[in-house]
Amino acid sequence: MITLAGIQRLYRSDEVETAALRDIELNVEKGEFVAVMGPSGCGKSTLLNIIGLIDKPTGGRYLFKGEDVAQAEEAALAAIRARHLGFIFQSFNLIDELTVAENIELGLIYRRKMAASERKSRIASAMDRVGIAHRAGHYPHQLSGGQQQRAAIARAIVGQPDLILADEPTGNLDSENGAQVMEILKGLNAEGATIVMVTHSAAQADEAGRIVDMLDGRIVAGVRRAS
Repeated sequence: MITLAGIQRLYRSDEVETAALRDIELNVEKGEFVAVMGPSGCGKSTLLNIIGLIDKPTGGRYLFKGEDVAQAEEAALAAIRARHLGFIFQSFNLIDELTVAENIELGLIYRRKMAASERKSRIASAMDRVGIAHRAGHYPHQLSGGQQQRAAIARAIVGQPDLILADEPTGNLDSENGAQVMEILKGLNAEGATIVMVTHSAAQADEAGRIVDMLDGRIVAGVRRAS
């Protein structure tokens, strides 16, 4: 599904050039659950943003499902994100003025031609999948942190994406809610979703199928299988 070859991401100012990513080589197969680990500032989130077509590399090739998307136009990237990608963030990113169901519907914002009945069915299915249906009419401030992250996961999966990208999805949760989120992610993976997750937690990385270690913008040699 994903092939990164010689990917670089440089940030330039008037006098300084900083390499966030250096010669990244990575393949992710359909149906894999890959955890990306490494110290703060090593390039994990930059890598996830490039995989998620939020940022562009300054060098190298990125093939997504066989299509070279490294330097594609924004309209094409937006279409790929809408059809194939789901994003889960540490900070939930729910809109306070919208109910849970309305927040989840944002995951279908680019599916304007979808029939209202199918839209409603997908929202209900996503809420059921993460155990948040009983909170459909509530607002984010009325939810616990764990419930907010479940709503965010439902928003990510309502479009039935091929690839789910999770950036520290349990970082703002206690251990119990973090474990529940990991169970949801493992269940989605078992159902066929490909997942790439950035995490600082070795225990949660071990629940993935493969671990990619990063240091100073590079992937450390010897990508390892989770235990």
